[in-house]
Amino acid sequence: MIASQERRDRAPDDAIRFVLDGEVHTVRGIDPNTTLLDYLREDLRRTGTKEGCAEGDCGACTVVVAELDGDRPRFRAINSCIKFVPTLDGKELFTVEGLRAENGALHPAQQAMVDCHASQCGFCTPGFVMSLFALFRSESAPSVDRINDVLAGNLCRCTGYRPIVAAAQQMYRQAGETDGDWLHQPFSNGDREISPGETELVARLRGIRRDGTLALTGPSVDGGTHSYFAPTNVADMAALVREHPDAYLLAGGTDIGLWVTKAHRDLDTIIYLGNVPELQQLRVTDTDIEVGAGVTVTDCQDVIAEHFEDLGELFRRFASPPIRNAATLVGNIANGSPIGDSMPALICLGATLRLRAGEKTRELPLEDFYLAYQKTALAEGEFVESVTIPLTPADRHFRTYKISKRFDQDISAVCGAFCLELDGSTCRSVRIAYGGMAAIPQRASQCEAALEGKEWSDATLPDALAALEHDYTPIDDMRASAGYRRMVAHNLLRKFFLETSGYDGETRVVGQRR
Repeated sequence: MIASQERRDRAPDDAIRFVLDGEVHTVRGIDPNTTLLDYLREDLRRTGTKEGCAEGDCGACTVVVAELDGDRPRFRAINSCIKFVPTLDGKELFTVEGLRAENGALHPAQQAMVDCHASQCGFCTPGFVMSLFALFRSESAPSVDRINDVLAGNLCRCTGYRPIVAAAQQMYRQAGETDGDWLHQPFSNGDREISPGETELVARLRGIRRDGTLALTGPSVDGGTHSYFAPTNVADMAALVREHPDAYLLAGGTDIGLWVTKAHRDLDTIIYLGNVPELQQLRVTDTDIEVGAGVTVTDCQDVIAEHFEDLGELFRRFASPPIRNAATLVGNIANGSPIGDSMPALICLGATLRLRAGEKTRELPLEDFYLAYQKTALAEGEFVESVTIPLTPADRHFRTYKISKRFDQDISAVCGAFCLELDGSTCRSVRIAYGGMAAIPQRASQCEAALEGKEWSDATLPDALAALEHDYTPIDDMRASAGYRRMVAHNLLRKFFLETSGYDGETRVVGQRR
C-alpha cells in the first residue's frame, strides 16, 4: 500500500517528514520496517536506485542524506537497502534522479562518468554516482587513495575502477564548466561562504526539525502493526526503553537492517536513538575518549586514530564508507557479534561501558559485557549509553590485526588485539583479545598468564603459544576452518612479538618498534 504524502506547516507526531527534490515530503501509514530502497522503488517509482545484495555490500542502492552540522549541511552516502524510512525524519534525501540542474544538465559526477566511459553494464552506476556526489559536496581535490577509499562500498564487476576513478577526478573540472545550480558547485563543508542554495537547504532542515518524540504505528505484512519511536532527549529514550523492554534499539541499522531484508524478521517495536543529542557526544580528555551511543564510526574514527594508530587502520577496513556513515561504534559493541571488529581492540584497551536504565547508570568493563553467543549483561529496560576508551601511556605497545578474505569490506575470520607494558625486558602486564575464535570476543587469559612477569623473549614465546591453545575452541564455518583460525591466532601473536621486540633479522632490542 502506497503511504499517503502531504505537506504540513509543522512536524506531526505521527508523520515522517523529510526533504526530497527541495520539497518537504510527508509520509503516513507506512510499516516502520519498510526500507528506503523499497519505498523509493515500489512507492515512488524511483527505480534509478538499484537493488543488488540488499545487505549493504554492493552499493547499487547508494543514496545521499544531508543533515545539519552546525550552520552547514553535511552530506553522507548511505545504503538505502538497510535504511528504514522513519529514520529519514528531519533530513534531506538525494537520489540519482534529483541531481540534474534546472536547465537539464547532468550533475558533474554524472557527466564525468559519461565522458570517462566509466559506465559499462550500468547497474552499479547510480550507486557510484551518488558516492561521487557525496564526495563532491564534502571534499575538494581528493587524492587517488582517498577516492579509492570512498568507492570501497561500491562494487563494479564489469571492467574495473580505473575509468571510475578518472571520473571522480574529472567531476571537479566538469563543475567549473557547468552553469548549474548550487548542487553543481563542489565542496560544501569547507571554509568558503555558504551558497544561497545551501542556505535554503539549512532553512528547510531547521523548518522540519522535531522537538518531541516521533511515534508511529504502521501495518505489518501479516495484518498486525509495528511501532516506531524516535525520542529527542535521553530521558525520554530511557523511559521508552523501560516501557518497551523488548523493543529493538536502532542506531545505524547496518546490522538490524539485515534482520529484515535477509532473515525476514518482523521488528514489532523499534526505538531509534539517532535523534538524541546526548547520545551524539564525542568527548576527549587527558585520560580517555568517550563515544556516545549515537556517534557513527565515520565521526569517531579519526579522533580515535589520533591516539591509536592501529585502530585507524582497522576502522579504514571496517565495512565500507556508506556503512561507516550510518553504523555506530556502540551499535557494533551492543549487538554482540563474535566477529565484530571493534571489540577485541577495545577489550584489549580496557574500555568500559556506561549502561542506563531510567535515571540510573552503571559502569561495566567491556570484557564483562558478553555472557554467551548473542547474550549480554544488559538488564531488562537497560541500554548502552556510551563507551569510554582509556588513553594508554606512551610506553605501552598496542597493535590490532584483522584477517579476512578481502582487504576492503569483509567480515573478519580472526581479529586479534594486543596491549603490552614492559619493565625493561620483563612483561609487566599484557592484555590479549581475539574475535572470531569463540562464541564471544574474549581475552586469552591463559596466554596472558604465561607471559606476565616473564622475559619478553624467544624463550617465553613457545609457552605463550601453547597456552593460547587452551584459551579458545574455534569452529569451522564459511569464513575459515578451526585449524586455520588457530594458526592465524598463533601467527598474530608472533607478529606482535616481532614488532615489539625490534627484530631486524639478526638481533632484537626489546621494546623497540621496527
